[in-house]
Amino acid sequence: MAAASLLMVALAVVLVVRLASRSSVLVVGVYGLALILCGVVVELSRRGRTRLGSWLLGAGLLAALAADRFLIP
Repeated sequence: MAAASLLMVALAVVLVVRLASRSSVLVVGVYGLALILCGVVVELSRRGRTRLGSWLLGAGLLAALAADRFLIP
């Protein structure tokens, strides 16, 4: 739960920085979905599904990084 919370804060900072450099709906979409995913992981962890949350957090982070690298110009 702590890792997802810290990642949520880091993603919010990256979102603000990316929006300052280029204002795009795609940037908001990618980082918005990553923030929602972090919230889901926090809730899963709160309900005792930490292992599932960890896998979901890892896969979601990789997907967000790949989308940032290959989808956002």
